Amino acid sequence: MTDEHAKPDGGLTAEEQAVLDEIEEENIDFLRLQFTDILGVVKNVSVPAHQAEKAFTEGIYFDGSSIEGFVRIQESDMRLVPDPDTFAVLPWRDDGDSGAARLICDIVDTDGEPFVGGPRQVLKSVLEEAEEMGYSVSIGPEPEFFLFKTDDEGNATTTPHDNGGYFDLAPKDLASDVRKEIIFTLEEMGFEIEASHHEVAKGQHEINFKYDDALSTADNIATFRAVVRAVAAQHDLHATFMPKPIADINGSGMHSHISLFDEDGNAFADESDEFNLSETAYQFMGGILNHAPAFTAVTNPTVNSYKRLVPGYEAPIYVAWSDTNRSALVRVPDAAGVSARFEVRSPDPSCNPYLGMASLIAAGLDGIKTGADPGDPVREDIYEFDDEKRQEYGIETLPPNLGAAVEELEADEVLQEALGPHTSEKFAEAKSQEFSEYLTQVSEWEEDRYLETF
Repeated sequence: MTDEHAKPDGGLTAEEQAVLDEIEEENIDFLRLQFTDILGVVKNVSVPAHQAEKAFTEGIYFDGSSIEGFVRIQESDMRLVPDPDTFAVLPWRDDGDSGAARLICDIVDTDGEPFVGGPRQVLKSVLEEAEEMGYSVSIGPEPEFFLFKTDDEGNATTTPHDNGGYFDLAPKDLASDVRKEIIFTLEEMGFEIEASHHEVAKGQHEINFKYDDALSTADNIATFRAVVRAVAAQHDLHATFMPKPIADINGSGMHSHISLFDEDGNAFADESDEFNLSETAYQFMGGILNHAPAFTAVTNPTVNSYKRLVPGYEAPIYVAWSDTNRSALVRVPDAAGVSARFEVRSPDPSCNPYLGMASLIAAGLDGIKTGADPGDPVREDIYEFDDEKRQEYGIETLPPNLGAAVEELEADEVLQEALGPHTSEKFAEAKSQEFSEYLTQVSEWEEDRYLETF
């Protein structure tokens, strides 16, 4: 991938100088240098705004050994290098005269090279491969979340803020004003919001922002989660992207719409096809289906993720595609031309957006390389199939739990290569430990079921 911000004679690029000018114009006092750890948790280092030029030219040092999945203690010095394209003034201010701004950073090691274990760098590497194949990647996410009440001490509860349902209006949808404030805040930070609505479950919501290139989309997901939580807290609410916070109701997903573009336009588009999809689109889809068991560990990375991926709650568990039902992993919406795309329905909003997007794209690119065939669409409700019929259709299921998903990931050479040896090892290690700890816990359900019975 070409360097869009090449520095003239080691100085500032035009984009970096424009950021310095805006810092002065907006009376910015502090910069929040943002990045994510391997689990997708947003971290930030706050520096005075007068350090901006140094951040661009030299980077800001930090201790990488303190960050989940980064480096060992003996190799801890790393640098944050801001991407000027990600500059955004934070709409909330501590007083009327000064403010803060955010810059998303790449991570550089002690040798001045991009840190291969940085999640943003992992996605960049996959996008470089796509570019070498002649493609750019666009993704439109649909992250869902819950708004819960807090108790008298400000701690999160699992009591929904309202009793609304899908597309409900006030008075049932009490959070409409909160959603509006979230949207206004995001728009001030440069988001283009397409739609928002109450979701199926009580207290559940969805805000959709316009598709963008994959790197910007991953940046936006990280920012989106932070903004939603911050605005909710201002209303004494707790926002959570936990996939399944309450049993027996729908969980939160992050359906992801994907398209490839080449020099001729949307590489997925072919209006002569029944579904307006090109051979390239079908091959990419075939790659998604082939590698779905493995990338599930990344796109659904928590023990709780697999409480959502069960039949009956609109979450896909079957590795198939369709144009008419939502029980399949991949759905093809009625769209053509520049809008031709398909939707991967399994990811959830707890995933690291950089690693999640990288895994989906790597799977699809492998499908193009190998000429993968996604098979025929399944237009029946797969939830109604028995085991015999699923075998007849050749439909596999996603891993039933995090441990099984990690095993699939470790056995998938394509995704191992896409994540790189550092990230794939550290990620699998962290998730295997998480699953092992889960297996030793005794739940309230078990106590209720067995304590007095046996």
